[in-house]
Amino acid sequence: MHHFSSTRRAVLLVLAVLCVSSFAIGCGPAGDQPLDGEVAGSASASAVQPIWEGGSLEIIGGGSRPLYVMERIVELAGGPDCRMVVIPMASADPQDTGDYQSGQLREAGCPEVDYLIFDRESADSDEVVARLDGITGIFFSGGVQSRLLDHMAGSRLFDRVREIYLSGGVLGGTSAGAAVMSQIMITGDENHPLSEDYSFEVISAGNVVTAEGFGFVTNAIIDQHFVVRKRHNRLISLVLENPSLVGIGIDESTAIVMPTPDELWVLGESIAVIYDASNATQIATNDELELSARGIRMHLLASGQGYDLAGKAVIER
Repeated sequence: MHHFSSTRRAVLLVLAVLCVSSFAIGCGPAGDQPLDGEVAGSASASAVQPIWEGGSLEIIGGGSRPLYVMERIVELAGGPDCRMVVIPMASADPQDTGDYQSGQLREAGCPEVDYLIFDRESADSDEVVARLDGITGIFFSGGVQSRLLDHMAGSRLFDRVREIYLSGGVLGGTSAGAAVMSQIMITGDENHPLSEDYSFEVISAGNVVTAEGFGFVTNAIIDQHFVVRKRHNRLISLVLENPSLVGIGIDESTAIVMPTPDELWVLGESIAVIYDASNATQIATNDELELSARGIRMHLLASGQGYDLAGKAVIER
């Protein structure tokens, strides 16, 4: 009996040592176990993520803008304390567009809205830059994205817009105003069209013309009017040529809301399509410049659903 007790004590001592040395794998109390969907020792379990102190983006895929989508921009810009400016310079008629979209934002609850018309020279002037003093939100209209770049890229006005965003303001945009948000901007042109009647008929290398956008989104490429205008070919082409970046195709009457640069939530009447080729294999181009690949991931996200751009995963609630 005495021999059994000594052996038992020795076994218990060994188990105790093992338990202390491997606490994370199950010997500790239940409260120390990984949460459902979390991996022990993963970054999400062991590291505190830095807090984003900048502003938000609301990027609309064009088409009609439901009131609740515009109300969300106003809410992000301060609600009753909101002060917004519309920049309509992508439009062929910036005066009418600025007036109309200012009215939409007022209807959505922003008490103070104005619009700003300028050219590239005046975008560097004290007078135009001062128009953004005290502004909590900026909205870029639709039209032709290259017009917006021609008016703003490299200007003091653009620097002020970026300052407002990094200080907590909200930036919104629709159609062309959505396309300019990403670092790689789709211009709408192609290098090797197959016909005059249709555009982007193939998934091919070097076909989609891009330019440097405003760069408020650096980890993804934005496309708009996506499902309605069947723009899959051009976005898949760019994702295969830039596999470290996610492709985000936003349909009409739909927005992605980005409270941080690495998180998006879909809001609206349709969907956003996500293409992820970061783990794709055998990405190749043949003699006809046709692209091929294996293992591209695709997600269709409806209103209320989210995506983690850093982890490249759907956010499960």
